[in-house]
Amino acid sequence: MKLPFIFSFSTLFLLVQIFLFGQTDPVNRENYRIHIHRTGIKMMIDGILEEKAWSQAEHADFFHRVLPVDTGYALAQTEVMLTYDESNLYIAIICHDTFPGKRPIESLRRDWSFPKNDNFIAFIDTYNDQTNGFAFGISAAGAQWDGLQANGGFVSLDWDTKWKSVVKNYADRWVAEFSIPFRSIRYRYGETEWGINFSRLDLKTNEKSSWAPVPRQFQTANLAFTGTLVWDRPLPESGTRFSLIPYISSKATQDVAAGENINIDAAAGLDAKVILSTSLNLDLTLNPDFSQVEVDRQRTNLDRFELFFPEKRQFFLENSDLFASLGTENIRPFFSRRIGLSNPVQAGARLSGQLGENWRIGLMDIQTGTKNDIRAANFGVAVIQRQIFSRSNITAFMINKQITSPMAGEDISYSGYNRVAGIDLNISSADSRWTGKAFYHQSFYPGASVDASTLAGQFTYETQQFSASLNQAWVGPDYLAEVGYIQRKGFYQINPTIEYKFFPKSRMINNHGPGFKLDMFYNPEFSLTDSELDLNYAVEWADRSKLSLQIEKGFVKLQESFDPTHTGGDSLAAGSEFRWKEIAASYTSDIRKLFNYELSTRYGGFYNGTRLSLNGELNYRVQPYGSLAVMASYHQINLPEPYNSAELVLIGPRLDITFTDKLFLTTFAQYNNQIDNFNVNIRFQWRFAPVSDFYIVYTENAYPGDFRSKNRGLVAKLSYWFN
Repeated sequence: MKLPFIFSFSTLFLLVQIFLFGQTDPVNRENYRIHIHRTGIKMMIDGILEEKAWSQAEHADFFHRVLPVDTGYALAQTEVMLTYDESNLYIAIICHDTFPGKRPIESLRRDWSFPKNDNFIAFIDTYNDQTNGFAFGISAAGAQWDGLQANGGFVSLDWDTKWKSVVKNYADRWVAEFSIPFRSIRYRYGETEWGINFSRLDLKTNEKSSWAPVPRQFQTANLAFTGTLVWDRPLPESGTRFSLIPYISSKATQDVAAGENINIDAAAGLDAKVILSTSLNLDLTLNPDFSQVEVDRQRTNLDRFELFFPEKRQFFLENSDLFASLGTENIRPFFSRRIGLSNPVQAGARLSGQLGENWRIGLMDIQTGTKNDIRAANFGVAVIQRQIFSRSNITAFMINKQITSPMAGEDISYSGYNRVAGIDLNISSADSRWTGKAFYHQSFYPGASVDASTLAGQFTYETQQFSASLNQAWVGPDYLAEVGYIQRKGFYQINPTIEYKFFPKSRMINNHGPGFKLDMFYNPEFSLTDSELDLNYAVEWADRSKLSLQIEKGFVKLQESFDPTHTGGDSLAAGSEFRWKEIAASYTSDIRKLFNYELSTRYGGFYNGTRLSLNGELNYRVQPYGSLAVMASYHQINLPEPYNSAELVLIGPRLDITFTDKLFLTTFAQYNNQIDNFNVNIRFQWRFAPVSDFYIVYTENAYPGDFRSKNRGLVAKLSYWFN
């Protein structure tokens, strides 16, 4: 076992980052400053900037281009003004538009797709840590967009909060006003400065711009590149406040395949948010209902490991980075979707937020009930995080799953718990060129050995033209994280990548360049079990359409028997070795067009046979009232006898209608012959008040051959946010 080598090699790079790059001052904040003054005028949020506060406010203007190039000022300029009163932060925006034609809009749905809409977004670093914050945006059609920022600026759009906005459209500009309640965001009281930046996407000029300049290799959401919002007085401390979100629901379900009759049920529950301070809140849930969550988009599984689907439930989302960012993408000690999707959540509590200037805390406790053969359990998570240097932190955590009602005849003392504890170090330089992570996690359960641990380190260096990364991980054969997402155990992985981009002086091509990736896995005896070598070349045109070509060389030595088609045929034997080569290509069209598409193909070896894959997604929008999309994949797998060859088809048409910015209808159908299923999901949503909804959801699963129903359900749900 080469653990000292793994740890020392990765940690060396991380320490270099800390001492050489992690202690510099923020990049933009002293160069881009805008002052905000309190107003005593009653502000009307109507998109008409007639209040005296706006004529007296400072302007953030002269927006810089970020894409397609990050030099010079934007052709479509933007002006921003800010003011506030006792309860709300107000933002006024003027987006100048002197180019003819309709402003591209995808739909009126909340949390629209960023690259498909003319839009404006404010990114607010309320904690001044260049790591965590809030994002509030609006499309030119008036649809809202809000999310939580974490890990340097990545935005999670699953979070919603109460705020107001109005847009007015004119021939040469569109104007917007925001009203953001202080109680809807978190911040440290007594502060006199926040980090802030503003982003504008104008699709007619094909420009993305920002107030404080951002290098084009980074997202405009990156909090390393904000300016400074200067308050005219320190922000006050707020008292304890409450928000209640009760719901009532009724549902009718039928398991047709089992011959059951229709079962009618009703439920009621409550979510509550207690704001303990400006930076700390307590979330409570009692008998929660998640019927409003959209059905997962299915995928054909040709891998040996479990597929990952993201969390969408509101209770788990605020400050979710404290819990969800532990570990790495495929080594997660905590994955909230393990809780309550197969058996009911009875109650839960979550305390999260900032303590003092450099500390963050997350405490969660959830109790589930028993359903069928899934036992009731209590899930507890404790996380504490300390900020170090300007944009880095160190996190310690403990996760506990405790069975609270064993099955009949079961000895709870033998299999009653699974615990994971660990420490994570996250590194980022002030200019985001260097980022990295190192962690050590240990699991505890009856019979756990010294190999019930995982250790990993990674770093990334990125400039406009060049990027390189190195990831290394060790997961012990006895490591067990029942509340986590761990694709495999008992391996050492090393994964270097390198990319280079050329930026030619061309009006047609934005950039192009090669990439290299090598991904290797070794077993505990340090014998190679998997390797994948990828060489690719990518081209991005000025209209942002993209083409990528790839050559791949693969090797697998199976550690367990495996059916490559997942269709119930004979399995390849454990210990078998396979080598193959593949070629692949993908193309993404200009997404500004009403009709746009993505196409990809792959052909070559597949274990002891061959594979041809064709994938595509077609999109057509009738702006701003909705869109029609069709996603399809086809896999032709040819294997020698006695193994199953297969033609796997997945087709998923989706109709999304936005009658207004408050009334939506989504119809989603999925035909998947790999799992012999045809799924239909129809969801009607009426947002009759901010974050208050009435839903009707119908879903059915059927056999694709004759469309005989397997099971179906109809749910109606009403919820209201009392703030």
